Amino acid sequence: MTLLVILLAVLALIILISWGKVNAFLAFLLVTIPAGFALGLGSKQVMSAVQKGLGDTLGSVALVVVLGAMLGKLVAESGAAQQIAATLLGNRGAKGIQWTLMLTGFIIGIPLFYNVGFLLIMPLIFSVVYQYKLPAVYVGLPMLAALSVLHGFLPPHPSPTAMVVQFHADMGLTFLYGLLVAVPAIVLAGPVYTRTLRGIVSVPRPGLVAEPLPAEVLPGRPNSFLSSLLPVLVLAVVLGFQAMLPAGGPLGAVLAFLSDPSVVMLLSVVVATFSLGTALGRSLTEVMETYAAAVRDVAPILLIIGGAGALKEVLVASGASQHLAAGLQGTGLPPLLLGWLIAGFIRVCLGSSTVAGLTAAGVVLPTLAQSHANPNLMVLAIGAGSLLFSHFNDGGFWLFKEYFGLSVKDTLRSWSMMETIVSVVGLLGVLVLDWALKVAGAA
Repeated sequence: MTLLVILLAVLALIILISWGKVNAFLAFLLVTIPAGFALGLGSKQVMSAVQKGLGDTLGSVALVVVLGAMLGKLVAESGAAQQIAATLLGNRGAKGIQWTLMLTGFIIGIPLFYNVGFLLIMPLIFSVVYQYKLPAVYVGLPMLAALSVLHGFLPPHPSPTAMVVQFHADMGLTFLYGLLVAVPAIVLAGPVYTRTLRGIVSVPRPGLVAEPLPAEVLPGRPNSFLSSLLPVLVLAVVLGFQAMLPAGGPLGAVLAFLSDPSVVMLLSVVVATFSLGTALGRSLTEVMETYAAAVRDVAPILLIIGGAGALKEVLVASGASQHLAAGLQGTGLPPLLLGWLIAGFIRVCLGSSTVAGLTAAGVVLPTLAQSHANPNLMVLAIGAGSLLFSHFNDGGFWLFKEYFGLSVKDTLRSWSMMETIVSVVGLLGVLVLDWALKVAGAA
């Protein structure tokens, strides 16, 4: 019954949004409330879950999304993104642009949370698209594949880090194995798969595509890179100090505060206000107008993300996630495959990769010792499963769709398929690595 309700809810979303052309936020509410009743929640419980889902989801991403949009808008309008793109491309023009941007996304994605990284690289992607007249999805998807894989696979991202602790895995080994698994997943889901997507027509939001500026008025290269990548640099420095200093030391609370994504983005916006704003001759009023325009650009996206959070919370509050996971646990499948399946199933039903990963970890944990599975690889298997087939109930789906200005069909074909390829290739990589480690151990 639980599975039927979830399938009907997803089908209703598809009908309302794709065929009925209903506003996505309104569609989420129209589907979420009846689904809550059908799953056994009372009227007060349904509305409480809706409000909690909206509040928790927006509370965790609103500051980062808004501040990231402000920084991204200023990076685009100041010409910093154009300067970065020109520097990365050098004299090669558009040759190898996918690989260059994919590498950039990989570097950025190691320390940076997904939402921050997504908003940070949007102006860079659109600057390249506009300058070289290339298809936006073809250019941007490899970079986003790198961000997504690192978000699902590697510490210090929330879900992998929490699973490392739960499974008593080794943080360093998990990171190393994750890199080995991540590279083929990113390459196949990025540059290789996007060769089939050249025909997708993308109409990015006008506010995100900056007209190219004359080279003589662009900010300098150091200023452009430092101002745009300041969130990465701050997080890298803070994480470095946290690794070197003993836990619980006098600087621990300060470093923990500085590592918060919202704090990092706020500091970055303050610095960029001067380095890419007033230092380049713009008045503070002009910079604030840029920020106001950025907020208007992302407001509809925030509502959609909040709607997805409401549906997720109703499914969690009703016990649907635990029910689904428990049903898969008794299948007798190999532990790494089972962990991937549980996480993937919850991901498809609930949308959130973090919820899928942590819920699957809670189900697998009691049987991990008996299965003798490698805990480091179990983190990666569940992380890969938590990325499977992003669709209507995932905020990332709507971020991609709205920023690239795609139809639902083309978003499913590009974003959702990319996430699925990443997930499946990630699982295969984990299984191959598990086999290789067993062979090496038996030798």
